[in-house]
Amino acid sequence: MKKHKAGFVNIIGNPNVGKSTLMNAFIGEKLSIITSKAQTTRHRILGIVNGDDFQVILSDTPGIIKPVYEMQTAMMDFVKLAFEDADVLLYMVEIGEKALKDEAFFQKIENSKIPVLLLLNKIDTSEQLVLEDQIQHWQSLLPNAEIHPISALENFNVKEVFDRILELLPEGQPYYPKDQLTDKPERFFVNETIREKILLHYKKEIPYAVEVETEEFIEDDKIIRIRSVVMVERDTQKGIIIGHKGSALKRVGVEARKDLEKFFDKQVHIELYVKVNKNWRSNSNQLKRFGYNN
Repeated sequence: MKKHKAGFVNIIGNPNVGKSTLMNAFIGEKLSIITSKAQTTRHRILGIVNGDDFQVILSDTPGIIKPVYEMQTAMMDFVKLAFEDADVLLYMVEIGEKALKDEAFFQKIENSKIPVLLLLNKIDTSEQLVLEDQIQHWQSLLPNAEIHPISALENFNVKEVFDRILELLPEGQPYYPKDQLTDKPERFFVNETIREKILLHYKKEIPYAVEVETEEFIEDDKIIRIRSVVMVERDTQKGIIIGHKGSALKRVGVEARKDLEKFFDKQVHIELYVKVNKNWRSNSNQLKRFGYNN
């Protein structure tokens, strides 16, 4: 009889290196939102992959930055937690990168006592000579890390990395029920889906001043009824989010509804409202309310 393996596999790296894309590729579901903008991921999101003799608990984390305001400090606290409970650490970089944006985090990787897999992502955008140069560069910086060239977007070498993770995981019983996909509730994914659409359609500071809170999530056999509030920091931002005669907010709602219907495999009705919540990103009470300060 095969022994059961279980453990935490935490993904860290700079913003926009493809951490969320990799997480979703491992899981086969879109748990983490993905855009081309930095700081898309704000929370630590667990995704659970189960097999008969294993449970891999993957952890997507915010991109590593030097914090400027309190919300970003809370985001980096999620990354610190990822170092503390990892059984395997996935340090993700992309072609052309030379260093992590925070030296203290890099030193933690250098001194790690657990297995580190350095995933060199986006190799589909690179030539062979550049790839070889990058591998040499990272081998010299992190001689204890295993280097795996991948393309998370194209699913290249993703299975091979997952198989290696299984080899490295410790033996143990599952931490979560075998039918559980994530540690987050449904409302969290509603909030994130709406926020993704805002990141895609609004420019400059607007997406970063936004938080989404779902006030109602009522599910019956045929339909899920959702009422969500988009929080902004200033009155001017409220006007931009709503748009002319509500057109901009309507577009966000329509696109979010389509994605949520795929995610929940059920008809969705969604109502969106916009409220001003001044300087919420620097208010510890508001940050706690939105799940940043636990």
